[in-house]
Amino acid sequence: MSASRRNFLKGLGAAALLPALPGFGKELVADHATAGSHRILSCNIRVALDEDEAKGLGWSSRKDICLKVIKNHKPDVICLQEVLKIQADDCRKFFSSYQLIGFDGPEMDAHTTGYHGIAKNPILFSKDRYELLTAGTYWLSETPLVAGSKSWDTARARHANWVRIREKKTGKEFRVVNLHLDHISAEAKIQQAKMVVDESAQYLPDYTQILTGDFNSRFDSNVFSSVRDGGWNESYETIHGKKEAGHTGHEFQGVKYDKASSKGRIDYIWYRGKVKPVGALIIKDDVSGKYPSDHFFLQADLVIE
Repeated sequence: MSASRRNFLKGLGAAALLPALPGFGKELVADHATAGSHRILSCNIRVALDEDEAKGLGWSSRKDICLKVIKNHKPDVICLQEVLKIQADDCRKFFSSYQLIGFDGPEMDAHTTGYHGIAKNPILFSKDRYELLTAGTYWLSETPLVAGSKSWDTARARHANWVRIREKKTGKEFRVVNLHLDHISAEAKIQQAKMVVDESAQYLPDYTQILTGDFNSRFDSNVFSSVRDGGWNESYETIHGKKEAGHTGHEFQGVKYDKASSKGRIDYIWYRGKVKPVGALIIKDDVSGKYPSDHFFLQADLVIE
């Protein structure tokens, strides 16, 4: 093992000792929990932008739709991307029986609103079903413990949040990593994905890990070369076959997206270890023609073997 990798893992171990965020009261229990599967949702909810508000597509007008669509799918674990503070606060309040990890801070950017701020990738999990073992954050750069750091010409600072949780009833534990890769630099996406794969490799091959997020990459992109070579499989592909599943980003147009023919899926739920997908879905729900985000959400039901 190289000295740089040893230092990287040592630093991540220190980050794992950060205190867990406080929990909140009771609310939801997924109806499929007794079947032994774990329902994971990956949801790019779109940052709260003033320009969206002017178009009637802002967070204030779709918040209720977004939160209710997520709730209706009865998730055990919710992985969010593009979350600003007001959105994290709304999620905490609405999902009061879930613990939210990966937003609170200090703030690492002088800008607190819009795309100039660092939109984060928090993870929520059911406190009724799981207990938190540990959690951490690292930045997808050559200096992973420097908050807000950037490398490889990435357009914005990017990071990964992770939690290790244990199911109270069975004692089974697993790790969830949630990220959002760069949207412009091809090299940044390749290096950011590789970095996450390298970090996850410190766990034994049969240890269950789940990797979710917006990868800003098509399924056949070389961004995923390191992911697949690292022993990861993608849940939707396992259930439905390795092929283009159709667009997940849709500019709030949903199934009527006028650029759909030239776009593909960019959101994924990967898994590694002793775990088997038993269901996978691209969530295309709308409420009276209004969508919760400019992305479709993803759902996977996973059984830990």
